[in-house]
Amino acid sequence: MASFEMKIGLGLSGFGVLFSFLGIIMLFDKGFLAIGNILFVSGVSLTIGPKSTVQFFTKPKNHKGSIAFGIGFFLVLIGWPFFGMLAEAYGFVKLFRGFWPTAAVYLQKSPTFGWIFHHPLVTSLITRFRGRRVPV
Repeated sequence: MASFEMKIGLGLSGFGVLFSFLGIIMLFDKGFLAIGNILFVSGVSLTIGPKSTVQFFTKPKNHKGSIAFGIGFFLVLIGWPFFGMLAEAYGFVKLFRGFWPTAAVYLQKSPTFGWIFHHPLVTSLITRFRGRRVPV
């Protein structure tokens, strides 16, 4: 069973994604984007814990992603939402690049989205993507 902090963290992360999405839909509204960023980062830190969060963002392989995400966060806060979101998107992809195959397998097994991931085109793309990964 998940702890109370983890549930709150997942809720904050979800609201962070929602506010970021609303900020993008509303033509890069800096208020929504800033609130979304703050909620997302605080949700991640509550979900995995402060120590693990610091370790995750300071891993040598995550430096580029952390710096890009931090610069994007700063750009959104100072009022340049478009360039901030570009930097954040790059940082997000770099930070969570190891998570995408796990997410793809999870979505393949889900009853809601599984049928999409069993399509031959998507299956070949997932197989090609997995083929490039170096086994850990």
